[in-house]
Amino acid sequence: MDLGNDTQISGFLLLGFSEEPALQLLLFGLFLSMYLITVFGNLLIILAIGKDSHLHTPMYFFLSNLSFVDICFTTTTIPKMLWNIQTESKAISYEGCITQIYFLILFAVLDVFLLTVMAYDRYVAICHPLHYTVIMNPQLCGQLVLVSWIISALNSLLQSLMMLCLSFCTNLEIPHFFCELNEMIQLACSDTFLNNLVMYFAAVLLGGGPFSGILYSYSKIVSSICRISSSEGKYKAFSTCASHLSVVSLFYCTMLGVYLSSAATQSTHSSAIASVMYTVVTPMLNPFIYSLRNKDIKMALRRLIGMLVI
Repeated sequence: MDLGNDTQISGFLLLGFSEEPALQLLLFGLFLSMYLITVFGNLLIILAIGKDSHLHTPMYFFLSNLSFVDICFTTTTIPKMLWNIQTESKAISYEGCITQIYFLILFAVLDVFLLTVMAYDRYVAICHPLHYTVIMNPQLCGQLVLVSWIISALNSLLQSLMMLCLSFCTNLEIPHFFCELNEMIQLACSDTFLNNLVMYFAAVLLGGGPFSGILYSYSKIVSSICRISSSEGKYKAFSTCASHLSVVSLFYCTMLGVYLSSAATQSTHSSAIASVMYTVVTPMLNPFIYSLRNKDIKMALRRLIGMLVI
């Protein structure tokens, strides 16, 4: 590995969580289990929605897209980490690192947009139930997902191309189990002002903007539910968005926790551990949240498992 002050480096070192050889087998088993649960759980959700005609509605269309993105999100980081543990290597190529950054940003922003679109879907369903099928037509649903992909891809491409303009010094060690954008920028020895500006601007615009949309949607939903006279009607209305609200809370709370903890402790090791929450744990828990709290998903999964067993 060339350690010179030049952009033509061969790669970086992903330090991961621990240098202790005795912990490597435990880490391998733990992350392999979480990865398999994530892929299997989200794949079951996708298959159940695809096979059951009763679930061919906007809400479940967005959910199947979210499950697909969650599979891709974890696949961007976990297999490489498992490979490094298995081969007792910490290396990742320069090209591989930039590619990992591209897909990490892509799928993270896609998660945010899909959760926002799902909040809008619940807003229309509860606040404008009589016009729901007209407003949330298949064309609009497809356009919302397509626009989410386009914006996410363009943002990810911009951030990745700007990374290519940076030169790196002799310190090529990344204190994470994946190539994290902020850590990579801190390693650079060239001027990073523009990179930081774009990174924080994108975080505010593509993170804060959709979050404001989610808050607005749920403020309208709560207001509409409060106007329902019967307690049974209130419970039925709230139950349709309870799963989504749980996923939104989990996603944003874990991401906020990561950056608050890293800012408070200034410990890169603590930040790496905290990053596991939104890169691994949240995508793993999403299928359980939707399947445990949703009767339609439960029934579809039973039928799907029955078909697979037969």
